[in-house]
Amino acid sequence: MLNQRSVFINDSFVKWDRATVHQMSHGFGRGSAIFEVLSLHATNTGADIFRLDKHLNRFYRTADLLMMEIPFTRDQLGEAVRETVRRNQIRSGFIKIIGAYTDVAFGVLPPEKPLDISIFVVDPDRDLGGLSFPFKTGTAAGISKWRKLDPQTVPVEAKAAANYLNGMVARNEARSRGYENVILLDTQGFVAEGPTESIFFIKDGDVFTPSPGTVLKGITRKSVIEAARFYGMNVHETRVPRDWLFNAEEIFFSGTPNKVLPVRQIEAHLIKPTPGPLTQKISKIMDKIISGHDKQFGAWLTPLN
Repeated sequence: MLNQRSVFINDSFVKWDRATVHQMSHGFGRGSAIFEVLSLHATNTGADIFRLDKHLNRFYRTADLLMMEIPFTRDQLGEAVRETVRRNQIRSGFIKIIGAYTDVAFGVLPPEKPLDISIFVVDPDRDLGGLSFPFKTGTAAGISKWRKLDPQTVPVEAKAAANYLNGMVARNEARSRGYENVILLDTQGFVAEGPTESIFFIKDGDVFTPSPGTVLKGITRKSVIEAARFYGMNVHETRVPRDWLFNAEEIFFSGTPNKVLPVRQIEAHLIKPTPGPLTQKISKIMDKIISGHDKQFGAWLTPLN
């Protein structure tokens, strides 16, 4: 189905196969491309985009951090996202916005020009062969020997392609040891996050997650925090010591594809029961929100029209 998809590129639409750049472009060769991944959900009113405004804000924040220029206003880019979804007639799936320097460039500095912008929309079942997020069984994670990028080296809150090499090598290392997922510590030895996911802990009935600074300010992370607090849970953002990985009652990841993904195992340590009761409660809250059945959080969903 991918070859039937339409892609937005710089204010026009092209077929999927034509959405290409030269391999010597700065975005490809230097990893300077920036991006956002958003989720699209079928609701009673049609198809809604989850927290489009927050994703657009972070996209522009990334550009500011990296001294890049986006050639569209937020409103223009938001409408381009909605139009891309409409043209592809998808009711649920994922949207990816990419900003990149597509000109050939040999030097470390990018061209002095605005970014080229592209928008892709996919239905994971029809286009990618399906994606599996085992909520009932949870995921097993190793602790990586690699540390999370330090905020004194690059802006870790930037959604830039080069930053994700960190998560890739960490997950590959964990997979070589038989784990499905991975957890990175920061350079001080505290728990940071997964390769593309935030991490949450349940201890003594409260919810904990690593505080901003060494982790990405995840939009799903923020949403889980806000929703859990609204429904009466105590949520703490704090530095999380490594030993919590082995003595927390419940642990779960959160991210764009899987709003809540239970962790059943850390290294050889099993977490029982999985999913735990609070993890299940938070998952049900998020499912109700993204399906459009929780009017308290209706503003989190952006309709296509």
